[in-house]
Amino acid sequence: MTDKLASPCISICQINPTNGECVGCYRTRSEIARWSAMTPDEQKTLLSELGQRRTAATGITRRQTRRRSA
Repeated sequence: MTDKLASPCISICQINPTNGECVGCYRTRSEIARWSAMTPDEQKTLLSELGQRRTAATGITRRQTRRRSA
């Protein structure tokens, strides 16, 4: 069984009145409320969606982590 993921909250908690998303983590109020009840797979799916929302809002994409292979 996979453990639940840490919340994507970055402690900038303001809801944008235009789109209903938090300006810090890009979740809606209902997604924020449901986070702890979501399955790990639901959380991963939402995290992916949040990345897309962030990119759409800011134009900033997260770079891929380069990991060294052993």
